[in-house]
Amino acid sequence: MNMAEPLVEAPVLFEERAGVDGQRIGIATLNTPKTLNGLSLEMTRLLATQLRLWADDAAIACVLLQGAGEKAFCAGGDLHGLYRSMRAYRESGSADITTNTYAAAFFEEEYRLDYFIHTYPKPLLCWGHGIVMGGGIGLMSGASHRVVTERSKLAMPEISIGLFPDVGGSWLLARVPRGAGLFLALTGAPLNAGDAIYAGLADVCIESSQHDAVVDALVAQRWSGDAAADRAALTTLLNGLSTKPAPGPLQAHLDTIEALVKAGSLEQVVAAIVAAQSDDDPWLQTAQATLVAGAPGSARLSWELQQRAAALSLADTFRLECIAALHVAAHGDFAEGIRALLIDKDRTPHWSPATLAQADARWADTFLVSPWPADAHPLADLDSSLHHRSHA
Repeated sequence: MNMAEPLVEAPVLFEERAGVDGQRIGIATLNTPKTLNGLSLEMTRLLATQLRLWADDAAIACVLLQGAGEKAFCAGGDLHGLYRSMRAYRESGSADITTNTYAAAFFEEEYRLDYFIHTYPKPLLCWGHGIVMGGGIGLMSGASHRVVTERSKLAMPEISIGLFPDVGGSWLLARVPRGAGLFLALTGAPLNAGDAIYAGLADVCIESSQHDAVVDALVAQRWSGDAAADRAALTTLLNGLSTKPAPGPLQAHLDTIEALVKAGSLEQVVAAIVAAQSDDDPWLQTAQATLVAGAPGSARLSWELQQRAAALSLADTFRLECIAALHVAAHGDFAEGIRALLIDKDRTPHWSPATLAQADARWADTFLVSPWPADAHPLADLDSSLHHRSHA
């Protein structure tokens, strides 16, 4: 090796810790802290391969998924790579949304990985410290044990970039108590540890200073090899280290939010949120401002997808989101949202449609038309009969 060449760190690090009785703990660390561990297609593939190997290895008793650095577990997906692929697709003049091969692979493989985590056969602990947004929610939400810390900040802020809460977000948010998931989709409002647990996006709160103690406890645990018993043992282990977080702003404003999202049609809900008295409350004011500045098309798609996902299986939700995501990448506002936020950084996106009246239900229906026959959908093999596993 030429010593003058810098060492290239892998974007995901994998290690195994020796436990008792020959058992091992698998640890996967997202390792791009400079981009807040944003999830690339390469990282998705590395994770999927290793998680499958660990699932099939009888000596691996439990898996820990975490992010490098102190700022984020995972702040979202690889927007720069998606932007480049969207530009190239649009310049090609193709009318076939599946010919954006990077976006097609990105969404299919990300959703497949997320679904695999939801159905993982062993205890899988996600350490959701710091920022957990978009693609980070996708990785975390299916883990059997989802830990937040005093510095966790969870959100689905896709309305600001012309996307919608994907990675199963339609399914997850449709199940937030008292209809608050719609508010979270329309406003991108962030959740602290207490609110994340209330919303069903996390299970326990543990002080970040206890991270090493958690790893030591995983190593010292006597695992039975029975998945249900081992998940129960991990629940007991984590509860012994947990703290009870204070309720956050979502819970503080829950009565107001429930009334707002029950205002009627999407147009009525949006008008009610924008007109709501925020009483100098910065959380509510930021939520309102995000909605006003966000893509009307994203608001409509979020609404339509949550309406459908409330009655769908998780697998069917991923299939529907995959269709919508490819349409958004092909001819929606996603590229414009990324341009305004990350490329030109002018923060003045030109949304099309520009108003909610133009982004009506008939407009949204065109984003839900599958480019494949049902049996040819790239996620056709996800099993709709599998029930989402209950969490800790």
